[in-house]
Amino acid sequence: MSYVILDLEWNSTKVNKSKPYLNEIFQFGAIKVDENLEVIDTFEALIKPQMSREFNPFVKNLTKVSFEELENAPYVFETALDEFADFLGDSVLLTWSSSDILALIDNKKFFMYSSKLYFIKKFCDLQSYCEYRLGMENTTRHLGLSACADLLEISVGDGLHSALYDAKLSLECLRKTYDKDILDAFTEDASKNEFYRKLTFRSKSITSLNDPLINKKMLYFDCPECKVRCVQKSRWNREKHKFSAYFLCPKCKKQFTGEVRVKQKYEGIVVKKTIL
Repeated sequence: MSYVILDLEWNSTKVNKSKPYLNEIFQFGAIKVDENLEVIDTFEALIKPQMSREFNPFVKNLTKVSFEELENAPYVFETALDEFADFLGDSVLLTWSSSDILALIDNKKFFMYSSKLYFIKKFCDLQSYCEYRLGMENTTRHLGLSACADLLEISVGDGLHSALYDAKLSLECLRKTYDKDILDAFTEDASKNEFYRKLTFRSKSITSLNDPLINKKMLYFDCPECKVRCVQKSRWNREKHKFSAYFLCPKCKKQFTGEVRVKQKYEGIVVKKTIL
């Protein structure tokens, strides 16, 4: 069993009317490790842009690569992807969140007219794995790579946002949290169409209480002290992606504001309730 941790850097560029923007990949960085997380090999590729003419300002401030270097890069996307596929082999692919995989799909579809990443057999979202290991899987915000490194007391140097450096930093986070059985549980079979349906599903916040996806039972609150069902004392107020109302406990007379957020995710409707 071996693992490959991949990180990509890309530049958002305008394309055409049918596809206003493309996150054009300009750098691959990957590191292959064995089951004991010992390094076997590394892979790095700079890619000559085919659509971009310059870095957008946000990327320009982050990247360690100049656009002039990219214009003389030895790879185009198609050749870099082929070489990476050979490098990956039968290893489990890990990336920090699914955004790199989505960028690969988007670039492959644009440049090679097919979105299927046939060479990926198994995949693990390292961000989700680390959130679980750190007890942060139910928070509203996702854990960034540098924030995870800080929590694990891993030194973050000035190489951040260089693909190979970020892949190595991801490896250090994995080493600090490594449990093979849990990692296996987070690993998905990427050869099935279900993997792509789940990957490309776009979660959305539900912003109307009249939405048929909302079950009114989702909107009840119990008293945090008495565990008794509370009485709603005001109409629901909507603010952006959340709803709030006043509640009263009929037993202890405690009053509070109940806040509800509802999201439609691939797994189904997810409700987050907060008592203020």
